[in-house]
Amino acid sequence: MKKIFIYKNKLIALAIACMLFATGCEIDELDDPNNPSVDLIDDATLSELQNLITGVEAGMRTRLGTYYDDVGVIGREFYRFSGSDPRFTADLLGKGSSELDNNTFYITGPYAERYRVIKNTNFLLEAIDKTSAVISDAQKNYMRGYAKTIKAYQLLLNLNLLYQNGIRTNVSDPDNLGPFRTFEQSLDDIETLLNEAATELAGSEDEFIFSLSSGFAGFDDPAGFLQFNRAIAARVAIYQEDFTTALNYIDDSFYDLTGDLNVGPQHFYSTAGGDLTNPLFFPANASGETRVAHPSFVTDALPNDDRLSKVSARESAASLDNLNSNYDVMVYPSQSDNISIIRNEELILIYAEANARLGNTGPAVTAIDQIRSSHGLDPYTGGVAESDLINEILFQKRYSLFGEGHRWIDMRRYNKLNELPIDREGDDVWTQFPVPVTEAE
Repeated sequence: MKKIFIYKNKLIALAIACMLFATGCEIDELDDPNNPSVDLIDDATLSELQNLITGVEAGMRTRLGTYYDDVGVIGREFYRFSGSDPRFTADLLGKGSSELDNNTFYITGPYAERYRVIKNTNFLLEAIDKTSAVISDAQKNYMRGYAKTIKAYQLLLNLNLLYQNGIRTNVSDPDNLGPFRTFEQSLDDIETLLNEAATELAGSEDEFIFSLSSGFAGFDDPAGFLQFNRAIAARVAIYQEDFTTALNYIDDSFYDLTGDLNVGPQHFYSTAGGDLTNPLFFPANASGETRVAHPSFVTDALPNDDRLSKVSARESAASLDNLNSNYDVMVYPSQSDNISIIRNEELILIYAEANARLGNTGPAVTAIDQIRSSHGLDPYTGGVAESDLINEILFQKRYSLFGEGHRWIDMRRYNKLNELPIDREGDDVWTQFPVPVTEAE
């Protein structure tokens, strides 16, 4: 496990830092930005702290495409066709005797990168505590709130993969790692971390003295970033089945029932030299390497649903390993599209779910209808029993959040994985990934 925590964040180099930030900033040159010295920990300047903050945000993007392939393929949202790697259609889909491997890129890669970012947030927290730079206590707390929010989000992504296997949530000391926590304990630890961050973000100053990328436009001050924090906390709360608390977090987030569905912080991508392009983009009609929609996404859709624009008809069907699709995934139609972290449409659906589970039928249906009408559908006319509403909400989430990493997790939460389609005899729908071999003692 220790090797996961070697500080090798190549993305905090000066060129990437300048490219990520629209506002620009003065950045001190580091002797080796990939391996900061002890002197930086002990007495970081404001510019050096900015470098670390930039590196944390940039690192969140690394191996993110693999994470989305993991949850999207197992969740039968799309197929990941690769002429060079059969594991996307064998291991992830449980073909024949294939099983998920604990020493393969699809788990070791994203798992390690999330913990690398977590290590960098711990490094940032230590540097904040030891800096002698002239920074107000409120601004130091804002930096801590930033670090802890991102740390909690990264832990949540790894927990989504390992599920009941649990994760380590205390990794501050790489030489003395905390134990694996259960799924429930891990969620509690993540919520605690988010709440600590929320307290630190609720300070007396209106602006950050540090910069974030344009992906956080509108969420790049204490009030906005606190709303992002509360949005992630609402997602955690529904995983905990604490629906009253979820609604409380929703109230403090950027939730807006009638607002723009796409509002929310995003991972920044660009085609500028040295930066990362969107890893979920493949051109239409690609062969060899591509993502194609599971056929049921189209056949199960309701008439006039404009969310079908998230896929596009291919000129000829894509086929591999006895799997076929006539539709490309086009959630992100260009290399420079940002990837949403969480957005208002998900918050509306969390609001609907929490109210449905609490027996608040009226608010739940109102939120469902807001989603339906936003996408060209008539108002909901189905049953209003809790099970009916949850089925409708899961259906709407399937289309609203297609390709955004939710369907496998949502169907698992409601013990509905057996309802996901099996396209080849003998295929399996996995519940969780194994603990990576890198965790071996």
